[in-house]
Amino acid sequence: QQLINRYNALCSIDLHHGRYHTAACCFRGRVPSSELEAHMLQVQDRNSPYFTEWIPNNVMTSICHVPGRKDIRSAVLVGNTTAIQELFSRNAEKFTQMLRRRAFLHWYTSEGMDEMEFTEAESNAMDLVSEYQPCCCGGACEEDFDDEEYEDEDY
Repeated sequence: QQLINRYNALCSIDLHHGRYHTAACCFRGRVPSSELEAHMLQVQDRNSPYFTEWIPNNVMTSICHVPGRKDIRSAVLVGNTTAIQELFSRNAEKFTQMLRRRAFLHWYTSEGMDEMEFTEAESNAMDLVSEYQPCCCGGACEEDFDDEEYEDEDY
């Protein structure tokens, strides 16, 4: 349960504001694989609002049976969550503020960069944030997105 706790994330985002598309759990120590698989399915069922339902079996597990020096058992989770959109949005806002003030811009233009490259980077950052908007609906969201809405788009 600590694997999907927001206080154990390496960046300051609330993991409950998004959904996991995929995740990889790596365990280290003496852990029986059948017990591990059953426990991970239980954790996934318990936290089903935070996992996408359209990707079945989206959590991969692996075990390294050699324990660490200090811990008998340990685990790490690497997940692709839509909550990362919060971090991208904050970074894009700060980049836009610094670009408007032209802060540190002279260092880059004196090395040969064009100012248009910064506006293009700002546009790319905003595009990245907008790509996460349709699927950032987390556990607190009341509405689900219909498949009919996206049928005519090519992916």
